[in-house]
Amino acid sequence: MLYICPTPIGNLDDITLRVLEVLRQVDVVACEDTRHTGILLKRHGIVAAGLVSFHEHNEEERVQRLLPLLRQGKGVAVVSDAGMPGLSDPGFTLVKACIAEDLPVTVLPGPSAVSTALVLSGLPVDRFAFVGFLARSRAKLLEQLGRFEGTGATLVAFESPRRIRTSLTTIDGRWPRRLLVVCREMTKLHEQVLRGTAAEVLENLGDSVRGEIVLVIAPPTVVKEGDPALQAGAADRPTISDAEGRAWSALTELEELGVGTKKAANIVAGLTGLTPRRVYGLALEVRKARMARSSD
Repeated sequence: MLYICPTPIGNLDDITLRVLEVLRQVDVVACEDTRHTGILLKRHGIVAAGLVSFHEHNEEERVQRLLPLLRQGKGVAVVSDAGMPGLSDPGFTLVKACIAEDLPVTVLPGPSAVSTALVLSGLPVDRFAFVGFLARSRAKLLEQLGRFEGTGATLVAFESPRRIRTSLTTIDGRWPRRLLVVCREMTKLHEQVLRGTAAEVLENLGDSVRGEIVLVIAPPTVVKEGDPALQAGAADRPTISDAEGRAWSALTELEELGVGTKKAANIVAGLTGLTPRRVYGLALEVRKARMARSSD
């Protein structure tokens, strides 16, 4: 049996009794970092039968090593450094391989940074999308955000403390009035939750940003109204409104169809009422994003 075992996202006591019992009984514990998992096991007095590394750099090789054990009826537990394995962490490939061979798989409920941040944010939870880690380049991040423009979903994403400022600056350009929440070091001693627009969160982020970060972005219906500060410098800032976001989606489709940049801009400007100059600028961004994808 393959057991997918969520582990604490911060506080080591946030682990279920069932997960502890499985970790005691299985034949192998496949861990993202054996040292990190070793600390968790020691904290709860567990001596595991065997620990093997299982991370993004050796996942394919480890799957081939673990499958024979599972075929023999051995118990294998998969844990990541924190949260639910398979969500931007190793585990998904092994689950797929087990399903393909009709080998038993079970997922134990437990900690998840995604659901924790979503509820902690106070933003709408009736419809949400988890986007994994945010794209690194501005063009790709704009494209990534644009895919969810018309869904009405709250977005949940992971971000590195090294890139959070750059990402927030890009989001401020696209959605300057959209509310968002930065959840840092959740469940730990120095947990921090910052709420506001991207510009407001940037102001309060502090000089040195460390730790695990989850970013939650409100849907288009949750915006900050009536704040004069949001209008200050608007003429000098390259903003992308929700209407322009819809234009971005249309331009992306036309780009995929091979329509020229200038012609696509004229078509979308006529349909949206946006100025041809503004739409042409968006069209250039769309073209740049597509070329970046092609070069990957």
